[in-house]
Amino acid sequence: MSLESSELILNPDGSVYHLNLKPENIATNIILVGDQDRVDKVTKHFDTIEFTTQKREFKTTTGSYKNKRFSVISTGIGPDNIDIVLNELDALVNIDLSSRKIKENLTQLSFVRIGTSGSLQADIPVDSFVLSTHGLDMTGLLHSYQIESISNLEIENAFVKHTNWSEKKAAPIIVSNSQELANSLKSKIVYQGITATAGGFYGPQGRVLRLALADASLNQKIDSFSFEGKRITNLEMETSAIYGLAKLQGHRAVSMNAIIANRANGTFSKNPSKVVAELILYTLEKLTA
Repeated sequence: MSLESSELILNPDGSVYHLNLKPENIATNIILVGDQDRVDKVTKHFDTIEFTTQKREFKTTTGSYKNKRFSVISTGIGPDNIDIVLNELDALVNIDLSSRKIKENLTQLSFVRIGTSGSLQADIPVDSFVLSTHGLDMTGLLHSYQIESISNLEIENAFVKHTNWSEKKAAPIIVSNSQELANSLKSKIVYQGITATAGGFYGPQGRVLRLALADASLNQKIDSFSFEGKRITNLEMETSAIYGLAKLQGHRAVSMNAIIANRANGTFSKNPSKVVAELILYTLEKLTA
């Protein structure tokens, strides 16, 4: 059965609607960054560049580093943009865009996020790296899909109880990374833990400017949560959406976080660009080792 044109939207040149990409434009190894300017900070290390394009905040450059082909794609901020990016990338490799039919033989993509994040734990300092073992979705996005196969009910129920999670909010979902992909990025200098994903930057992450919070103590509850040795190490806006959608689509995903703020002690990196640059090079070297 062919997908309707209202469901799989293509541009006049046959590229997918938001990303402006055709299947031949992307590699199966994909590095996701939030900031469109960070694409060039990654690809400046490449040996070759074969393609680049941009539409809105979605910039893509494909090339090679140490004989391995990568695409670097900026997602912009937030889980809603991740929904666009991962669905359109999956469509590029697993749907025939001419017939609009799902392919019989599916292609697996590997996603590595290189992003910035704030630490929630006093012992994880600014300018360090965190590898997300799980993504804790607090945004509600993943509830649009059939999530039974990817959620971890035991941890989720413990988190709901510990935080006295409001029934008015979407239930939290905890999704694991690709262990195989994570193993290639681990080292003694990298912290590991659950990454909480919020749907916004201010209230959803416990920041107060002029608006009062629905639960002023939620961040403290998140910080103190522990389950069988697992704790929530950091807070950002994309990881759980990447993990959830990738796992549902049969892809691999891992999130690498440059810690530029520590919410536990109120500190911020004196040179955030430096730690991001270091994480980029660390990730590229590990992925091509």
